[in-house]
Amino acid sequence: MKNKTTGTCELCARQQVAVTVHHLTPKEVGGAYMPTAEICIPCHKQIHSLYTNEELGARLNSIEVLRQDEKIGKFIKWIRKQPSSKLVKTKKSNDRRNRKRQ
Repeated sequence: MKNKTTGTCELCARQQVAVTVHHLTPKEVGGAYMPTAEICIPCHKQIHSLYTNEELGARLNSIEVLRQDEKIGKFIKWIRKQPSSKLVKTKKSNDRRNRKRQ
């Protein structure tokens, strides 16, 4: 998560937050030169804690599709109510942890 600037998160729409560049299709699955989005650090961390790079590249590779996904949707609804200064801790979802073990 390099290149932090202040702006509006394209995912949760909070303003005046530190944003980073998120590759909508992860670089690891061929998205190095594909579209990106500027999203806040909590949203960025949450995306990567909920989904694998393969999932992001295959089916969750746009802001619109991410917003419609049930798991991240709940987080977006919550984070929109939080002040931009709030530090959010994230950890891998049990779902994602269990998939790695299989």
